[in-house]
Order: sequence, then C-alpha cells, then structure tokens
Amino acid sequence: MPLHRSISLLAAFGLFFAPLPTADAFGPPPKSLVQQTAEAKLLAEFTRFAALSDGTVGIAVRDLQTGETQSFNGDTLFPMASAYKVAVAGRIFALVDAGEVRLDDQLALDPALASEGGIAWMFNRPGATLSVDRLLELMLQKSDNNATDILVARAGGPQAITAFVQKLGVTGLRVDSDTAHLLYRAMGIHPLSGSFRQNADAARRANPQLVTRDIRDLPNLAFAMEPQDTSTPTAMLDLITAYESGRALSAASTQRLFTIMAHCETGKARIVGMLPPGTAVAHKTGSLNGTGNDVGIVRLPDGRRFAVVAFVMKDSKGHVSRDRIIAEASRATYDYFLYAPDRAHGLAHNS
Repeated sequence: MPLHRSISLLAAFGLFFAPLPTADAFGPPPKSLVQQTAEAKLLAEFTRFAALSDGTVGIAVRDLQTGETQSFNGDTLFPMASAYKVAVAGRIFALVDAGEVRLDDQLALDPALASEGGIAWMFNRPGATLSVDRLLELMLQKSDNNATDILVARAGGPQAITAFVQKLGVTGLRVDSDTAHLLYRAMGIHPLSGSFRQNADAARRANPQLVTRDIRDLPNLAFAMEPQDTSTPTAMLDLITAYESGRALSAASTQRLFTIMAHCETGKARIVGMLPPGTAVAHKTGSLNGTGNDVGIVRLPDGRRFAVVAFVMKDSKGHVSRDRIIAEASRATYDYFLYAPDRAHGLAHNS
C-alpha cells in the first residue's frame, strides 16, 4: 500500500475514533427550544378552541408554584356574570378576618333583596335568616342570586367589593352592581321601585324578545360591551392567585373558601368536564345570555396546582359549545403543566 494512502487511512480512522466535541463546541443550544414548542402548542390549542365560538374567548392560566402564566385575549374585558361572586366571597372573608363578621352570624333575608329562583321563596317568611357560612355555600355552590345579594349588602355594596379587589393590586376587575341590578341591565330596564319579580315579569311582557333571548341563550351584544361588572381573564386569574397564595386572606378563610368552591354544583362540563376522574377542582361558574365563564384551581397528580380562567362572550352557539371550549382549555392546560418539560419559571406570555 502506498505510503500516502496509509497516512490517509490512518488520518480517517483517527478522526472516526477521536472523541466528539462537546455540545459547547457547537455553541449553546437554542434557548428553551422545548419550552417554546410546548408554549406554542398550548397557545395554538387555545386559538383552536376559540374558533369553536362565534363570539370572543379569553383564557388565562398560571402555574401556582412557578408563576408561569399563559393567556389568550388575557387583557380583554368580559362580563363576569356570576363569576363575580368569587370577589364577593373574598370581601366577606376579609371582613371575617378583620373580626367584623362571623361565619355563624345570622343575616336577615330582606324581601327587598329577593330576586327569583333559588331561595327566593324563603324571603317571604317573617324573621327568616341564614348564616353567613350557609349563604356563602348557596352563592358559590348553587350560584344562588338571592343569597349573593344578601352578602353583597353585608359586604358594603359593590364599591366596597371593588375596593377590596383593588387593594390586592388586582386591576381590570370591577363590581358595579348586585345581581338583581346586573340582571336589570342585561334586560335593558331601570326600575325605580317594585320587587325584582314584578319588574322582570313586566319587562318580559312588554318585550317578548327577552324571553326568546333567554330560552335560546342568545347574546345581548349591547350588554356585553358595557364596562360595568367586567373583568379581564388576567385580572380574575390575579384575584384567584391572591387567594390561593394566602396573600389576601387568613389560612382559615382561604381553606374555607376553597372547600366551599370544591363542592360547586354548576358547570360540571366546564373546567371539570375533561379532567381525569377524581381530579380535585375548586371553581365558580358564570352564565348569562351568550356568556359562559369558569374560574378555578386544579390540583395535579403530583400535588402541584394551577389556576385557570376561561371566559366566553357574545356567543350564539349555545352552552354546550361554550362548555366544551372551557373544558378543552382546562384539559390542555392540565397536560401542559403536568407534562411539558423544562418550563421556564415566572414567564408571562399573552396573545
């Protein structure tokens, strides 16, 4: 074999057997490539779910251990509907922590605060009362509007609830009405006297379209565009995060709040709908004329928790479609926080 060929072969074998250069020799790998791919996939899923609605969808989620936050239309204002009751509960528990209210206090069921449905029938019983704790259960678990308005009055009214939220540093959430007056605005009426039932029935007789809208669950576009009683998904996420972190309430009040919310009876097809059976969830829903909301805390199998807020407004496809959007968003978030590896901590991304 010619000498030059032998040298070439030896050089080739030398290159083959030589140790490979370290990763650093090629420069650092693309920063958080897997993280970016997982985030992109999650946000793409949110976009896909939003396309199931002919209205507007807002989603905000947060890993409660790392603070990582992802959102879709996170800074858009949405009608809260009954999701505002999460803020009412926080204000009541803050009063409990301040010693101004006790959970076993009995509050009178003032007939002037009765609306319809739920425990409205109890308001006609002379001297009827319920404890603050029972009213909180009715408000958060059954979404009872009558119980809510008793608590709103005891909380000091809508402005006091908004002030409580703002004191926590939460911006983008405002409470302007108790439930009865929120529903009046949704119906487009402004009565000065009379019971809620009388005023609502009169409005329905005068405008049968109100009945049609309720039966068909159609959106009230004018109401959905009003700034009153609205929140961004991010603001609601910040509020529920403040509760969970212990920054807003005492440990006892925080525990009681989430225990009540863990037994929510409404919205079984929303946040909970597609999660594995037995997943621990504490949540509160809201529904009103083309609006479907849910906000809650979900526990992962390893004990970590995440918060999720999903709002849908101006939707005419019906509650089944809205529920599916919320359920899909909840499950996609569950899988993301459970399985996506090497996620950066404390990052916030909006779309």
